[in-house]
Amino acid sequence: MTLTTEHFASFERTCLAVHAVGEGPPVILLHGLFSSAQMNWIKWGHGDRLAAAGFRAIMLDFRAHGESAAPHDPAAYPTGVLVRDVAALAEHFALAPGAFDLVGFSLGARTAVHAVASGVLEPRRLAVCGMGVEGLAGWSRRADHFKRVIDEFDTIKPGDPAYTARTFLKSQGTDRVAARLLLDAMGNFDLAALAAIAMPTAVICGADDRDNGSAEELAALIPGARYIEVPGGHLNSVTFPELGEAVASFLAESGDGRAAQP
Repeated sequence: MTLTTEHFASFERTCLAVHAVGEGPPVILLHGLFSSAQMNWIKWGHGDRLAAAGFRAIMLDFRAHGESAAPHDPAAYPTGVLVRDVAALAEHFALAPGAFDLVGFSLGARTAVHAVASGVLEPRRLAVCGMGVEGLAGWSRRADHFKRVIDEFDTIKPGDPAYTARTFLKSQGTDRVAARLLLDAMGNFDLAALAAIAMPTAVICGADDRDNGSAEELAALIPGARYIEVPGGHLNSVTFPELGEAVASFLAESGDGRAAQP
């Protein structure tokens, strides 16, 4: 299976990178904050697992991440910019409503939930990974943590609660100016909007991952959704094959795949 990379112009012409592998029904995969398609989906083989299961994995690098552009102009970061970028990706590949699946991890999961709940995207199935209630409704608190990582980058030392995030940001070579602007383009999510999610949905999370709050509680708030537990915490669940296997198994189910209602 050959991995391909191309670039396309998003809604306001920012150049975004997208990587793809496999042939078959398309699956859009969205990575986490300070990460990339390479780090979340390619390096650990999840794109290849989906390809082996008969899907085409389409893996976006968000703006300010990976091989995508990282503009320093605040105008390049309007509210909801990532949702608009994913909509531009779907348009670029001519993906009709109901003709693709959507998978996100952490920031990617948050973006996917916003896009689906607002009606911007209508995937056939939705997989929300590494996300809980706090990561949606309490985003401003999470964002403040990451802004501190950026603002105090050079002075954060081992033992500081922000040191792990600082180390990861450094390892990825993230453009801190652009990432800071992106953080300001996001807002909290109204949990009542979860009722609008109508497609089969799985909330997939590491057994030790509580970074974004309770994934089990999130699954309970999405009509008919199920919770699937995989190994790991927030920073390492993507390194386990079980994450990709759980996504591929869920997407490959026949029928609507929704959990039985009591």
